[in-house]
Amino acid sequence: MAAADASDTLGDLLASRRRHRFVGRTAHRELFRAALAGTSPFAVLYVHGPGGIGKTQLLDAFADDAYRAGVTVMRHDGRELTPTVAGTRAALAGIADVDGPVVLLMDSYDHLEPVDGWIRDGLLPTLPAGTVTVLAGRNPPDPAWRADSAWRDLLRVVSLRNLTSDESRTYLQRCGVDPAVHDELIGISHGHPLTLSLLADTVAGGDAEPGADPMTPDLVGVLVRRFVDVVPTDPQRRALEVSALARVTTEALLRDALGLDDATDVFAWLRHLSFVESGPDGASPHDLARDVLDRDLRWRDPQGYATVFRRVRAHIHERLATLRGHEQQRALFDEKFVFRNLPSILSPVDWDAWGRRYAEQARPGDRDAIIALVGRAEGAASAAIARRWWELQPEAFHVLRRPDGDVQGVLGLVELAAIADGGLAWDPGAAAAMAHTRATAPPRPGELVTLTRFVVDADSYQDPSPTLNATPILTLQRYLQQSNLSWDFLALAEPDRWDAYFAVADLPRVEGGDFMVAGRRYGLFAHDFRQVGVDAWLELVTERALAQDPTLPPPAAPQVLVLSQPDFTDAVRRALRDLHRPDLLQRNPLLRARLLRERIDAEPDADALRACLEQAIDALRDHPRDDKLLRAVDRTYVRPAATQEAAAEVLGLPWSTYRRHLTKGVDRIVSWLWEREVYGGLIEQK
Repeated sequence: MAAADASDTLGDLLASRRRHRFVGRTAHRELFRAALAGTSPFAVLYVHGPGGIGKTQLLDAFADDAYRAGVTVMRHDGRELTPTVAGTRAALAGIADVDGPVVLLMDSYDHLEPVDGWIRDGLLPTLPAGTVTVLAGRNPPDPAWRADSAWRDLLRVVSLRNLTSDESRTYLQRCGVDPAVHDELIGISHGHPLTLSLLADTVAGGDAEPGADPMTPDLVGVLVRRFVDVVPTDPQRRALEVSALARVTTEALLRDALGLDDATDVFAWLRHLSFVESGPDGASPHDLARDVLDRDLRWRDPQGYATVFRRVRAHIHERLATLRGHEQQRALFDEKFVFRNLPSILSPVDWDAWGRRYAEQARPGDRDAIIALVGRAEGAASAAIARRWWELQPEAFHVLRRPDGDVQGVLGLVELAAIADGGLAWDPGAAAAMAHTRATAPPRPGELVTLTRFVVDADSYQDPSPTLNATPILTLQRYLQQSNLSWDFLALAEPDRWDAYFAVADLPRVEGGDFMVAGRRYGLFAHDFRQVGVDAWLELVTERALAQDPTLPPPAAPQVLVLSQPDFTDAVRRALRDLHRPDLLQRNPLLRARLLRERIDAEPDADALRACLEQAIDALRDHPRDDKLLRAVDRTYVRPAATQEAAAEVLGLPWSTYRRHLTKGVDRIVSWLWEREVYGGLIEQK
């Protein structure tokens, strides 16, 4: 830039610097210039947007354009005016004395809300017809502006948005910022002008350590104050914190997270903030405002952040059981969204596309496209494996579609336990997964072993994409719907890059489980949901993420004991024999089985096991034909006779008949309990 002329004033120099750094807003300036030239039909331009979005800088540019056009400019800041009719009239009295066209610029117009009606109906109509008025504030105009049909024709409303990536890059260049950090600063700022300016000053001024996060607590504090220009009440402050973590905020979420009986008022306050947008699902802050509020709370009150985090996630998770299909997927997107700013949980995610695309069941007509897509990404050998799985389990395939309906991504979620032993040699990944289960904890009768075998996006393969976004959502949905799930596996290429993420997620890489297909290495990541069930697993991932500690152990100790069906049957028979011996019941392996550990809040003990057995015995009452079986069990275990021979005599039955009834009764009890061990089901606490 050329040196300032000796005759220049400081104001001239400041104006020159502002012009040099001003970027973007081309359409807005063209609109204003058209109004100056009298070729635009509007008389009032109403500009609104959140704090720091560049409203004042745009008014600077408008003023500069007006001066250059020889038009008189009268400029006022609403914060400096008394918000009364008398005060505002006095401040604007000079406008009547101006000869020629006038531009009236009023910044911080929100502060003049008490006299907005008078300005609209009492002041502006008295101005000369050629006057161009620009009102700039955080909030959109009062509906009364549009209620008047005449004002609808003379009013133009403009909502200011963040700068584009190209505009942001131009701004940073003009500020002298090293191009090597442009993308990082644009990503942090989302193109928000004030944030971009503060970051540019920090980096270009050498105030930031190389490699350090330029979003310092001081800078974050400045942004928080610009976004929230009034001091909120305690419920309002906590509502802001909730909105920073949740993808969308609703009244129901605020009631639960804030512990309120009625959240109507606080939700109304939140949704009308200038940086909060309302959509069909609820209210959400602009991206930068969300990030700033999130960072501020994490830095200012880590314990409070953890509390808000848990409450938001708990509210979302509780809704999952009542939802199905895409609604359930949307809630799962919301649950995972809460984790997005925790460094230990970061995974390759396309956040720009997050929650916008959903996987759906593949149709018969998708077969060729799916196999072709796998072949292009992984080669002919993988395509042949996909073709074989389609023949066996076509329902295992899900797709993401482009807007034109073509297949963009494919997910293959296959079930392995249904394939006979030795029948998986044609798929090295499935064979490696089943070999691991047999060597560690084999699936029991009725239990599933699942494998996410294919994750392929047509554009990005296994890099961030809508397909990769959908992968954890679809697998989480499977976890919620399959109560008899034992092992779940995930096969991915380039497994080394996934190790840290899946360690936090408690799906560690299977040692010795890597496999090759046509020269490409894949890794297996696995979790046994009998050891740590779905709800406990999600709690574990939550606590690991909040603690930034991937080694945090599961909360259940000791771990669930996965009993084989013969061992389970033997344990039930022993427990029946020991029904009145608490000391022996306390040593029964059923106390460590899923049957009790996932369904009883406290540590299971002999009383809990006895209550469980009594429920199983009572279940025989549900079938009148089982009455004879119930009586045999009752006189043998519940109200036992001295001996089984004595029990047969009390029941008036021949020994062989008594034994037959007792054996069938015990078998029914074992079956009832096994059903709940494998598939789940409520065990009442007494």
